[in-house]
Amino acid sequence: MSETASTTSPASKTSPASTASTSSRTPGVPDSNRWKALVFIALAQLMVVLDATIVNIALPSAQQDLGISDGNRQWVVTAYALAFGGLLLFGGRIADLWGRKRAFVLGLGGFAAASALGGAATNEAMMFGARALQGVFGALLAPAALSLLAVMFTDGKERAKAFGIYGAIAGGGGAVGLILGGFLTEYLNWRWTFFVNIPFAVVAALGAYFVIREPRGARNRSPLDVPGVLLSTLGLVALVYGFTRAESEGWSDSLTIGMFVASAVLLLTFVLVESRVKAPLLPLRVVTERNRGGVYLSLGLAIIAMFGLFLFLTYYLQIVQGYSPVRTGFAFLPMVAGMITGSTQIGARLMTRVAPRLLMGPGFLVAALGMLMLTRLEIGTSYAAVLLPGMLLLGLGMGTAFMPAMSLATLGVEPRDSGVASAMVNTSQQVGGAIGTALLNTIAASATTSYIADHIGGATNRSQQQLVQLEGMVQGYTSAIWFAVGILVLAAAIALTFVNAGRPGSTVTGSSDGGARVAGSAAEDVPVPVIAH
Repeated sequence: MSETASTTSPASKTSPASTASTSSRTPGVPDSNRWKALVFIALAQLMVVLDATIVNIALPSAQQDLGISDGNRQWVVTAYALAFGGLLLFGGRIADLWGRKRAFVLGLGGFAAASALGGAATNEAMMFGARALQGVFGALLAPAALSLLAVMFTDGKERAKAFGIYGAIAGGGGAVGLILGGFLTEYLNWRWTFFVNIPFAVVAALGAYFVIREPRGARNRSPLDVPGVLLSTLGLVALVYGFTRAESEGWSDSLTIGMFVASAVLLLTFVLVESRVKAPLLPLRVVTERNRGGVYLSLGLAIIAMFGLFLFLTYYLQIVQGYSPVRTGFAFLPMVAGMITGSTQIGARLMTRVAPRLLMGPGFLVAALGMLMLTRLEIGTSYAAVLLPGMLLLGLGMGTAFMPAMSLATLGVEPRDSGVASAMVNTSQQVGGAIGTALLNTIAASATTSYIADHIGGATNRSQQQLVQLEGMVQGYTSAIWFAVGILVLAAAIALTFVNAGRPGSTVTGSSDGGARVAGSAAEDVPVPVIAH
């Protein structure tokens, strides 16, 4: 059976307990402070996204100061990834249970405290613990932020603008992290890559506390699904760690294989449990809806391609071209500008006029075209002739596709499910990032090794040998980028095939046929996705 979820009246099931909250508002009545709230939500999202890359720039300096061994340095990144990726579904459910505003503010406070601990770290254990805590509170903060947007912006045009801004930040924040990380590391100290989060978090938390008001009746007060929490957390941790370990130890490593097997068993058991329990952690209706499933899959694939590119271009610019960290960060600005333009000027303007798949599919294809240009990299490649247009097209395409994808991922979701639906967006991105880094790095390393083995024999002196090694590195990067082009084309195909939602109008209303229809526009007879129950 099915049940229509109206986005104009998200709290059709209001419990007496929920109406007592002083920080709630009447359902169906737009919040006058919603645009102010967006500023603080966007600020928090920027902090979480840029933290994924800002620490990478500072890692060599931190490793030297804290005496972290080469074998253990990966844990500065891995500890964050495991906690964040493993706890996202749990964090989304907590946001549904406690309330998104409360989870949002608590997540910000915890993230700031963990950042202070990381900045003050005196040894590797303290650093690893701080990064894990950042991941824990990030897993609470990220789904709460996205679900707040989902329940606060219900008008079609306003939703398009809000998600355009959010999508630009989600896509471009990683590149901003490279710029900021370069500045802080080069001109101040690596510790400021942690301390910089504190003012972000304090401002966002204070603003959210005084400005954000949730709709009444938006909480899911069902008992917590403890088996689901344990199975999903352990399964996702095993999956992320498996890909992380594959990058450093290889795909044939016994522990790597064991992690993948354990992850498959745990996640399959999780799906079985969720299909039978009365109050599941992740209601299967959230992921089995055709449009939402298509968004999660295509978005995850796009992130695989994008994260790999960040890694390769950073190495290419610094090692092959000799860029400084700051110059490397600025080199990514065209991608950031493209994402902002794609999200706010193309995606947001067209989202209410065309179906989402007609933005997502072409967007991923434009990104693939930009990626295709980057396969022309050589040792002396001109930045202006190849990298600049390639990154600009990549940013434009990703920005155009990300915005409707993130909006559609939470469109039509019942308010009680918005936290876990938002968590699934972040989970697809986090798992995609782990896969992209491990898979594409493996492809690049293999191509580099093969190239050097074939050409090193002809090098008669040290300078020629160094040239062959650099050429091998570039060959590895371009081989992996070719693979990323194919992944983006596949993401476009999935978006065009799976996503069949019609264009959203200014208002979405329920319909008797179990769908949702657009009112107040020329698309009155075009179904908009709802959740199957």
